[in-house]
Amino acid sequence: MILFIGSSLTAQVELTAKEIMDKAFEVTKLAGSEAVSTMTIIDGKGRERVREIAMVTKLYDNGDTEKRLLRFLAPPDVKGTGLLVFDYETKDDDMWLFMPALRKTRRIVSSERAKSFMGSEFSYADMSPPILDEFTYKVLSDKEVEGTLCWEIEMVPVDEDIADENGFSRRIAYIGKKDFVIRGAVYYDLDGELHKELSVKEIRELDPVNHRYRLIHMIMVNKQNDRKSILKINEIQFNPNVKDDYFTTRYLERY
Repeated sequence: MILFIGSSLTAQVELTAKEIMDKAFEVTKLAGSEAVSTMTIIDGKGRERVREIAMVTKLYDNGDTEKRLLRFLAPPDVKGTGLLVFDYETKDDDMWLFMPALRKTRRIVSSERAKSFMGSEFSYADMSPPILDEFTYKVLSDKEVEGTLCWEIEMVPVDEDIADENGFSRRIAYIGKKDFVIRGAVYYDLDGELHKELSVKEIRELDPVNHRYRLIHMIMVNKQNDRKSILKINEIQFNPNVKDDYFTTRYLERY
């Protein structure tokens, strides 16, 4: 899920592009959360499909691992479908997808990360932050995005295998200079052509003590086929006491 504070004093310090991206991922790490979202998938002809998703998250290993469970609540054809993600900081994520019609859970392997998540313009790779050391970074310039001054940072996979796994040859991210929260991104496909554009329409600080945020409203547009996916969180609460039982394949299959 495609898927991010420092004080203004910190922002004034000369940071490397990699340090900026590290902070951008850090500020979206909540101790725990519960949310209900709507994902609207719009095809090239403007036809819409709407899906409702519940999600719980929790941090483990001193913040180095985030576990997430997503469960589709509606419509009936996808109801009960679930995705369990163990997002590790320094190694490939573990992902399991449960399909209720088949009563079967299957592991999402690294070669599938670039594939569409449930028919949307978000890929499986977009559902979790990348491993920082698998990319090189460069600050290109400063850019204002919807009234917020941002660093424009280029992110390039270190080799072809990483590019294939993530589905892009480079990504340009716009990171807010005051809070380190991502404001948008542009993706280029493996041939170097413009592929997708991410717009962040709403951000909310859920843990003011530790300055932790969630992206509340995002739009991913496929510039090659005019498809669009809108992900909007309708209800969310900060909850560091989320049950550990949620983050097991056994619970994933309880439908």
